[in-house]
Amino acid sequence: MFTRGRPALAVTAAAAVVATLAAPGQATAAPAPTAPAKGHHPSGGKQAVATGYGGAVSTVDLDASRSAIEVLRKGGNAMDAAVAATATLGVTEPYVSAIGGGGFFTYYDARTRRVSTIDGREKAPKAEKDTSFIDPDTGKPLSFDEAVTSGLSVGVPGTVAQWDTGLRRFGTRSMASLLQPAIRVAEHGFTVDQEFQDQTATNEARFRDIVPTRELFLPGGRLPAVGSTFRNPDLARTYKELAKRGPSWLYGGELGKEIVRTVQHPPKDPNATRNVRPGLMADADLPAYKPVWRDPTHVNYRGVDVYGMAPSSSGGITVGEALNILGNYKLSPKDPVTALHYYLEASKLAYADRGAYIGDSDHVNVPIKELLSKGFARERACRIKPDAAAPAPVPPGSLDGTRPPCGSPVKTTQALTHEGPQTTHLVVADRWGNVASYTLSIEQFGGSALTVPGRGFLLNNELTDFSFQPPAPGQPADPNLPGPEKRPRSSMSPTIVLKDGRPLLAVGSPGGSTIITTVLQILLNRIDLGMNLPDALAAPRATQRNTPQVFAEQAFIDRYGQALTAKGHQLTLFPGPPVGQIGAATGLEFLSPGVVQAVAEPVRRHGGSALVVWPTK
Repeated sequence: MFTRGRPALAVTAAAAVVATLAAPGQATAAPAPTAPAKGHHPSGGKQAVATGYGGAVSTVDLDASRSAIEVLRKGGNAMDAAVAATATLGVTEPYVSAIGGGGFFTYYDARTRRVSTIDGREKAPKAEKDTSFIDPDTGKPLSFDEAVTSGLSVGVPGTVAQWDTGLRRFGTRSMASLLQPAIRVAEHGFTVDQEFQDQTATNEARFRDIVPTRELFLPGGRLPAVGSTFRNPDLARTYKELAKRGPSWLYGGELGKEIVRTVQHPPKDPNATRNVRPGLMADADLPAYKPVWRDPTHVNYRGVDVYGMAPSSSGGITVGEALNILGNYKLSPKDPVTALHYYLEASKLAYADRGAYIGDSDHVNVPIKELLSKGFARERACRIKPDAAAPAPVPPGSLDGTRPPCGSPVKTTQALTHEGPQTTHLVVADRWGNVASYTLSIEQFGGSALTVPGRGFLLNNELTDFSFQPPAPGQPADPNLPGPEKRPRSSMSPTIVLKDGRPLLAVGSPGGSTIITTVLQILLNRIDLGMNLPDALAAPRATQRNTPQVFAEQAFIDRYGQALTAKGHQLTLFPGPPVGQIGAATGLEFLSPGVVQAVAEPVRRHGGSALVVWPTK
């Protein structure tokens, strides 16, 4: 039983955690964050940081965070609250989160003190081939713009099955009851903010070409006005029917058949000139879908245990390998430029290995143990020069099992595949110490742009995360080619950090292939540079994904650009969308027994929402 915490206790505990994470003799001072990361957010009643007890949540949206808190206050646990928040995000963040998508769930169970993960990634239909994204008329890969707005891009959705799977093992509430907060929001509506209007504007041209999408998201033929109320009665009815009939209504029932009809016969305006190709999904693909319990990835980094998501996500391996590489160096807040140099170089090497070796482990052999071994990390680390950035792209490492003084790299590299930066992440902790870290997506803002008629939700375009073209003869195999019932590689990185077997941190972010570097940089900021979690999350970001240029936020370029350029890094502004903003992270930290700090973005994507059940006074 937890008792009320005191403000002094929270502050003292926070300082103690920082002290234990910093290396001996390191100061805990940190560079200033992008914006103040405490107090109330300037718009919509959101706040970026909340500290208290009884449970905590951080999402990108106030309504979603409130749904989670409602469940926690009524005695639900972290799994229950995460499902309720996610269902609400399907209403208020329909362009990034919906039952037409999928995701990855990392969960700490306080009773067993174990971390589990659920792979709810979308799967390709059984008819998928490695040439499915090759234009038969030209023999060349489809352009991304043509592939994304099509039935070809839609994977079999995994979100509802993932909810059901998680609730059956860890939940204490029915899915039907957890859908109720989202149903209320869908019926009564939510206030349109600038972020929602911006996301709609990004999609306006293709939304106008798809009849049910235009009718839902462009009411009256116009962008929804900031400050207006947006209602989704179709989704409310869909949620009510799902609550009544259960997941089988989607996986083998009528809702699944409606999804397949939408994929096979996209509801395009007959007057539109856009070529919206039909997809390959069939009725039998829905009941064949099953989420997968996977062992989490795990590395020990400077005395804490970092758990992440295994393939089909590349997130856990790539974050883990980069941390293992960084573990070969003493990094200090007194010299952030050197720490950031090693961060960028470690990311570069880990991304090279990601492209060469990681795909859906149910279909390709992913050498997880080798990629996360300390020996392989030492072999890769020896290629980093302390004062000079390696020209990118760098080749992947050799997994031949030997450990030469400085391993010889493989000669070929894989190009960075396209991943839309539009996803969402949430974290939840409950009064018992259970923790959920959940990243989910429909891929692009607006997914495939295909709305299931009368159902109020968009379908994903996750299959565009596959590599579009098979390698040329004589080239190494690509682990991320399309294939029947295969999951496309993801970068989602829902992460949980334990210290002495107890939860310390949970963190994650949207951002496509930048998710990995966002999570990695937050951990670097928190563990090596001595920042508290709000500052670690708000600090300016840069992403190096084995590309010739380092893409960064303007504040990062202003602060570190000159010094890092002197080391050979080529920095340029991150192109977005949104331009100059990398990720939209959420996190939480246990400051002391029972006292949790929830943290959201203070500024990026107009800020997120952190709440606790009982705030410290």
